[in-house]
Amino acid sequence: MSPPLALITGASAGIGQSFAEQLAASGHDLIVVARRRDRLEALARRLGAEHRSKVEVLVADLASEAGIDAVAARAAATPLDLLVNNAGIGGYRRFVELDPKVADALVAIHIRAVVQVTRAALSGMVERKQGAVINVASLLAYSGSATAPFFPQRAVYAGAKAFLVTFTQVLANELVGTGVQVQVCLPGVIKTEFHQVQGMDLSQMPRMSPDDLARASLAGLRLGEVVCVPPLEDATALQRIDEANRAVLEVSRSTTIATRYR
Repeated sequence: MSPPLALITGASAGIGQSFAEQLAASGHDLIVVARRRDRLEALARRLGAEHRSKVEVLVADLASEAGIDAVAARAAATPLDLLVNNAGIGGYRRFVELDPKVADALVAIHIRAVVQVTRAALSGMVERKQGAVINVASLLAYSGSATAPFFPQRAVYAGAKAFLVTFTQVLANELVGTGVQVQVCLPGVIKTEFHQVQGMDLSQMPRMSPDDLARASLAGLRLGEVVCVPPLEDATALQRIDEANRAVLEVSRSTTIATRYR
């Protein structure tokens, strides 16, 4: 039998690279996607030498329509066992100061690319009754009401990550009984170059390693978790969030406005 095949976006560094390393070590062949060919080719050579994995390099810019289409086409053409939607940029700015082109890139990478590549991969997975998708979001998805100065300016970034949470949860419900799993993983602050690229110096802050993050996500997938928060010890906290959401949603059946609005 052929080794399982995983496609990983944003694989040239950080979390994506850690997913690639751990999946190669577990016997996967890989399709690694990013903009930087030199890093991808170096990764492919190293994983091939260390684990004898077949690693295909796919250079694509997921901020562009052409890049998204190329990766979606590749995901549709080959039977994937796992898709890891990890590519991302920060674009941390106050919304009124955010370059509209950067806002478009944030939406393209974090939303459009995830939707299109996942859609391309899922048809084959459902047909084969096996496979999984991991969408890497962020705990900033839950930061809408947070005002602490520690948090970056993030309206579009956090909004896009919140989309990934809801998208994945609804999709998980649609896929019940198909043999296909989906998970959204919500990292906190991770020790990668991501924040440095945003001009943020977090070198003195305790940060989780990307290897631990990827390890937790893959373990959570085996446990059947739809929402994975690697540092969260009390998983019932996620259940309480879901219960609160359902309580608010329940009032959609009411035809009477709340007393405070009368």
